[in-house]
Amino acid sequence: MQTLELINQTLNTNDAVMLYFSAPTCNVCHALKPKLTEAVMDNFPSFIIESIDISETPEIASHFSVFTIPTVLIFFQGREFLRKSRHMSVGEVTDAIRRPYTLMVES
Repeated sequence: MQTLELINQTLNTNDAVMLYFSAPTCNVCHALKPKLTEAVMDNFPSFIIESIDISETPEIASHFSVFTIPTVLIFFQGREFLRKSRHMSVGEVTDAIRRPYTLMVES
């Protein structure tokens, strides 16, 4: 089971992390997740993706101030870079992270 400590450890030990917050009752979450996960892994292979079910671990959602689903948080080197909630497209997320990811990988 996920804990806040494990999520923080993932953020502190990986350069690129995506946290995907959802719940079993969210149809949009389930439709978006496989498309977004595939696009991120195909374009940015260094990313670590963590899916967080807010119904099982509400304390993690609360810690990251996530109050709506789906929410995607993108972290580079432990710092939050991007936050998208509810209405987002796969292209919107991948376009936003392309440049900083490329700079991080090339340096």
